[in-house]
Amino acid sequence: MTDSIAAAAVAIHDPEAQRKIANRLRRAHGQLAAVIAAVESDASCRDIVQQLSAVSKALDRAGFLVISTALKECLNDPDAEGSSNPEELEKLFLSLA
Repeated sequence: MTDSIAAAAVAIHDPEAQRKIANRLRRAHGQLAAVIAAVESDASCRDIVQQLSAVSKALDRAGFLVISTALKECLNDPDAEGSSNPEELEKLFLSLA
């Protein structure tokens, strides 16, 4: 992550969005544990890649949810203290794409 993107702090204030993001990350955490177990148990390449794909998708979805929530908050109250500006959010979005 570049310094300019790291400097773009995005806080999520919506408790429901926080819950959804945390759930997606927990799911990815479990899927990553399954990948590690598959590698350690000498699973097939296909099984490992399928699990890696699931982890990647779960992380991407969590990232996009963080950005979309921040964008909604920015649009609803652009002058809120600590609010990210659209340019920062665009950089964050592109870092995931």
